[in-house]
Amino acid sequence: MLRCGQMMLAQALICRHLGRAQMGVGEGKSIGEWFGPNTVAQVLKKLALFDEWNSLAVYVSMDNTVVIEDIKKMCCVLPLSADTAGESTPDSLNASNHSKATSACCPAWKPLLLIVPLRLGINQINPVYVDAFKECFKMPQSLGALGGKPNNAYYFIGFLGDELIFLDPHTTQTFVDTEENGTIDDQTFHCLHSPQRMNILNLDPSVALGFFCKEEKDFDNWCCLVQKEILKENLRMFELVQKHPSHWPPFVPPAKPEVTTTGAEFIDSTEQLEEFDLEEEFEILSV
Repeated sequence: MLRCGQMMLAQALICRHLGRAQMGVGEGKSIGEWFGPNTVAQVLKKLALFDEWNSLAVYVSMDNTVVIEDIKKMCCVLPLSADTAGESTPDSLNASNHSKATSACCPAWKPLLLIVPLRLGINQINPVYVDAFKECFKMPQSLGALGGKPNNAYYFIGFLGDELIFLDPHTTQTFVDTEENGTIDDQTFHCLHSPQRMNILNLDPSVALGFFCKEEKDFDNWCCLVQKEILKENLRMFELVQKHPSHWPPFVPPAKPEVTTTGAEFIDSTEQLEEFDLEEEFEILSV
């Protein structure tokens, strides 16, 4: 019942601050439908806009490509100088021109949560990506990876040989009364069960890598590591480019939307609503 009360309070806070925002519906997912790593990444990107205290800049890569210029534009609170923009830098990044392009640091940097959704095969993970995938866990900026198997989501935090180490989000913990006897038993704040392992080849090919760069130097270091460990492969797991691709739509840093009473404003087109079989108990109201 305590948990039920907590959920009721959480729902009240959602209504207070966000209205009845349905971020999953805004990404084309109905209630109860399975979320993939990419969908979750897009939902987190939108939700982070409402978290002004942490003020995270969330960047989700598109088409397996991370664009340095776009990230710098989003994370630098003050505009970059002309020489920092590196206008003469080609699309393909190498160690020398990268150091020149980032020699001047921006005055203020918003902490970056970088999410790279990937498809590492068709029905199962392609073995050619295994080494590069494991290298990502070695990076000091790594937050692990989201993925799993069909209908089973896991949080992968590392690897041992050819096995991935993961935490199972389906495990529940006991509620802790923080005021009892004036002491806090934080035992259930941690993993009571040992992390589990699975062979990396059993991983569903749809994954999302996560990285955190608290400062600009962390991101610059991450770029160097990607250049050294990921881009050396003939069949690259993802791309890292300096400039925004000319054939892409212009990059506009995300801004906090004006939320009224529903999550419908996050839906690009009302035609998407026709895909859902709405029950009488669940309706999406127009703004």
